[in-house]
Amino acid sequence: MEYNLADLFESVVDAVPDREALVYLDHPGTGAERRLTYAGLDAAANRLAHHLADSGIRPGEHLGLHLYNGVEYVQTVLACLKARIVPVNVNYRYVEEELVYLYRDADLVALVYDAEFEDRVAAAAPRAPGLRRLLRVGPGPAGIGGAADFARAEASGSPRRGFEGRSGDDQFIIYTGGTTGMPKGVMWRQEDLFFAGLGGGAPTGEPVKAPEELAERVAAGGAGITFFPTPPLMHGTSTLTAFIGFNFGQRVVLHRRFAPEEVLRTVEREKVTSMSVVGDAMLRPLIDALNGPMKGTDCSALFSVSSSGAIMSETVRRQFAALVPNAVLLNNFGSSESGFNGTATEDSGPERGFRLRVNSRTRVVDPVTREPVAPGGTGRVAQCGHVPLGYYNDPRKTAETFFERDGLRWVLLGDMATVGTDGVLTVLGRGSQCINTGGEKVYPEEVEQALKAHPDVYDALVAGVPDATWGNHVAAVVQLRTGAPRLSLSDLRSHCRTRLAGYKIPRQLVLAEAIRRSPSGKADYRWAREVAQAAAGSRLTGRETRRPAS
Repeated sequence: MEYNLADLFESVVDAVPDREALVYLDHPGTGAERRLTYAGLDAAANRLAHHLADSGIRPGEHLGLHLYNGVEYVQTVLACLKARIVPVNVNYRYVEEELVYLYRDADLVALVYDAEFEDRVAAAAPRAPGLRRLLRVGPGPAGIGGAADFARAEASGSPRRGFEGRSGDDQFIIYTGGTTGMPKGVMWRQEDLFFAGLGGGAPTGEPVKAPEELAERVAAGGAGITFFPTPPLMHGTSTLTAFIGFNFGQRVVLHRRFAPEEVLRTVEREKVTSMSVVGDAMLRPLIDALNGPMKGTDCSALFSVSSSGAIMSETVRRQFAALVPNAVLLNNFGSSESGFNGTATEDSGPERGFRLRVNSRTRVVDPVTREPVAPGGTGRVAQCGHVPLGYYNDPRKTAETFFERDGLRWVLLGDMATVGTDGVLTVLGRGSQCINTGGEKVYPEEVEQALKAHPDVYDALVAGVPDATWGNHVAAVVQLRTGAPRLSLSDLRSHCRTRLAGYKIPRQLVLAEAIRRSPSGKADYRWAREVAQAAAGSRLTGRETRRPAS
């Protein structure tokens, strides 16, 4: 047995076959739900895996998942792992041209998609010549020639295993990006992903020392934890969170899409213990619901709320903690290219910055020499050891991002940071989003944290706008809280003066009806920059404008 994700999952199934593995709750108000034990989920994945193999999809070929959250998403990923087919996530917000790019770039030969996306898939699929097998989830008109019904396809397969030749070298591809450029496919060996992104079999304590040890720990540890990844599974973090739950033999709860009131009902009903979100974009609506229609919801079982992909600001964390005092709030740091790097310290905030305790494989390195910087120095965050092989179909970007030193593979992340004498990193922000204003560097994330500390600010993004005097000026795109009085640029600047150096304070304010983010809550900086530039061009004096969300 190797550190292969399908082998590891099957070992857990054999250890606790009758334990509940997956709960899917549709919403709002449909009452639809599905509950599968570990044995039931294993059999469902086996049936689909046999169908895929019988359809001629070979080990090593790529299958895309163009799906909302659901049993079918988890089942398809497991089926791919079992049959040694490479699963590839597809962002369901993509339009035709973006889908065509991804289908081609990822060399997809098969696609499993929700019927709701039929029109977009029908437009894009004929332009991807390698795509030869389509499975549609859910009822709908057979608008795509040759598309098979998922339920019938699954029913045709055997519930038994019978898959051979798997290894820790089998691949898992996570497509990432799209807000600042076309998406990139991060190629992981499954063994590396297990140790870097799936906890190595140990949320606390020592990672497993042999594959067989995982099932032994599961059998000895018992049940009791319910994981609830609320963001879309199409983003790597949510899928990895679900698989962490499976690797520990625990229960995973899913909703089709994020709806704050339904999330809280599920937390109460299913006694959720560990929930994951993406920053303020998801935590704020939960706070509003707890202060409003969901006041009094029993969240007493909830002991951890973690965020990846975006920071939970200090103000929002404090508000949630007042409502759910038993839950520990964790700002985790990681990426599709590195897996998990570390967790923010308790004293992180607008005054001290985003401070991070990292694992032993994370360093800050000079972006040119790629040598570790001394304490007090600034560089890019990097990780060594269990890291990806590179970007699929992109040797140039692979060479820029991945390198070898001292016999180890390294990945160079986009985040800039300084390292303290105590080894704690202070993350400054994404280097690609850094604003150069009058020769000074401003990282949007730092300014956003200060803005969101204002009681009337619901959400905010910061971008650089070309400026004849300063090269670029700092522009804030702000969404106000419902019912809040109109906020002026002067008000905003006064608020920021106690938290930021003068050159970091916004010189332009755009009030937006809503901040545009991805379905997982990640910032859309390209949109923020376009909105701010358009506003600056339409009103060059005063620099205070109101704009719609799109």
